[in-house]
Amino acid sequence: MEDYNNSNYNYNYDYNPDDDYQPSTPDKSIKGLKIMIVILAVILIGLSAMYFLQVKQMRDDFAVERDTLTNRLTTLLANYDSLRTENDTISQHLEVERFKTDSLLQKLQSERRLSYRKIREYEKQLGYMRTVMEGYIRQIDSLDKMNKQLIGENITYRKEIATARQRADMAEEKANELSTQVRKGSVIRARDIALRALSASDREVSRANRAARLRVDFVLVGNELSTPGERNVYVRIIGPDGYVMANGANDVFNYEGDMITYSAKRSVDYQNQDLSVSVFYNGAGITGGKYSVMIYIDGHLIGNNEIILR
Repeated sequence: MEDYNNSNYNYNYDYNPDDDYQPSTPDKSIKGLKIMIVILAVILIGLSAMYFLQVKQMRDDFAVERDTLTNRLTTLLANYDSLRTENDTISQHLEVERFKTDSLLQKLQSERRLSYRKIREYEKQLGYMRTVMEGYIRQIDSLDKMNKQLIGENITYRKEIATARQRADMAEEKANELSTQVRKGSVIRARDIALRALSASDREVSRANRAARLRVDFVLVGNELSTPGERNVYVRIIGPDGYVMANGANDVFNYEGDMITYSAKRSVDYQNQDLSVSVFYNGAGITGGKYSVMIYIDGHLIGNNEIILR
């Protein structure tokens, strides 16, 4: 025991004044941790600020894109409203495309959250609708050009038809005039009309009161335009008293739509050459005075003369 105690007392302990204060390791760790927290907070604040700025920028960009798309769709609708065509098929297609455009505009306006993907989809659909509308515009322009061309051709044809009708009318008028001239030219004429008083033995007498009947002499003038053949020649003799001399009440013929009385008639064979004709009146009432003699053939008055019998 003694030895043990002595050995404890004999133990040499070296004293170092610097060993009186030693900083603890946990304090350094806490300090470093605080620094790290501050740094991370600053970084987080910066990142948050950048995020909010980016979000705000995106919202602003989306708002601009929404307005742009809205304006483009509104313009497209106005263009559809301005398109007019008389083609029923194209009009129906235009109405369908306009309904699609209006539906897309309403969808865009009701869209709460836009994204770049949605914006691209809207732009793609809008581009397709624009292409479709431009196609219809080309079709309508083509139809308008065709219509204008057809209208121009129609006007030209109408003018040509009008000109042709005018020429046809003029030709018909000239033909009618020519036909009228031919008809007039084909009428047989009478010349050298004479009235003679005859006795019962057919000898000419100088006094009308001695006459038994009257003879009308004339020449049917040759006319190449007339149709040859047999014809009835009618003679009207108006006596000094102003009445037509007639043998019977039924001695009438058609002249210009009226049935008029004749004094004598005869059938002749006309062959387009001068033909001397004599027609006899065998009725009563022969007196001295001025007589009017008129010759008719084919419904035409072909000659007349005034003759005085003593």
